[in-house]
Amino acid sequence: MRAQTAVFRYLSLGLPALFLLTSSVRIYSFLHQRPDIWWTPRGGMVPLAQSHDRVAVYVAGAELDDVVAAGRLRLQRDQGTSAIAPNDVTMRFNNWDRVRAQQLPTMLMYGTTAGAAAALLLVGLILTLAERNPQPGARA
Repeated sequence: MRAQTAVFRYLSLGLPALFLLTSSVRIYSFLHQRPDIWWTPRGGMVPLAQSHDRVAVYVAGAELDDVVAAGRLRLQRDQGTSAIAPNDVTMRFNNWDRVRAQQLPTMLMYGTTAGAAAALLLVGLILTLAERNPQPGARA
């Protein structure tokens, strides 16, 4: 009977503690992510024509596509000025909000697991303490 009690004690304390620890680490890492790591890599920059579902850029009230296509946007360099071509303009996006939104269901699962593990750990601790300190007049 003592062996079963010891196994129950280890299971009622060890497993919830393990689940609580791993879930807490995942939640902590989610809450402390750097927001600047989700930018589009420089090698994967999006051409201006493919960026319309994410951004609209206006120059003096006109859409950037139209200004560039008309040759009205110029780049000044040390050697002089030149018109900017449409393929000269590329975009980088910060996808932090989208990545975080995709991670929310997983984080809710970790939060639920952490809460359930904390509750089970508390029950295990109460049962262990009750076993060690029996109440007077209680049956053994």
